[in-house]
This record gives sequence, C-alpha cells and structure tokens, in this order.
Amino acid sequence: MTDTRTTTDHTEIRRWVDRHDGAPARVGNAGSPETVVLRLDFAGGASEEALERISWDDWFSAFDRFALAFRYRDADAGEDGTFFELVPR
Repeated sequence: MTDTRTTTDHTEIRRWVDRHDGAPARVGNAGSPETVVLRLDFAGGASEEALERISWDDWFSAFDRFALAFRYRDADAGEDGTFFELVPR
C-alpha cells in the first residue's frame, strides 16, 4: 500500500530526496527570481527540461517564499519511488 504524505519540514524533505539519490534543482533559464521553477533532479531520471542544480539553501528559500508544500509517496516495491509534487500550502 502506498502512503502519500505532505510536509513543509525541510529536514523531512531533504532526507526523502537523499534516500532517492536526488538533488535540488530549478528549471534553467526560468527568468527572473520571481519565476523560479523548482524541481528535483534524480540520478538516472529523464527530464525534458534543462535542469540546473542549486544549493539546498536556495531551493528552500524559494520553497518558503512561494509558500509551497512537498507531497510525496512512500512507494511499495515495484512502484515509482520518486513521485512528488510541489503544492500550495
């Protein structure tokens, strides 16, 4: 059974991303700081967008500035373990 959770806790988010070999990123050439598009870059993941890795400090600064929450799935074996979405708080 898959459990979906939503959090704003930076430590919980970072631990989940680290467990899945991910890193904080944003869409490259997204424009001004007001139009930052946050993403996570996972090892071996395919992306249509040019991602630029950024520091956790920068990622969480934008995460908080745009009042986002992190919804993720604790996947069972055989399921996509890297499912997440950023949603409004």
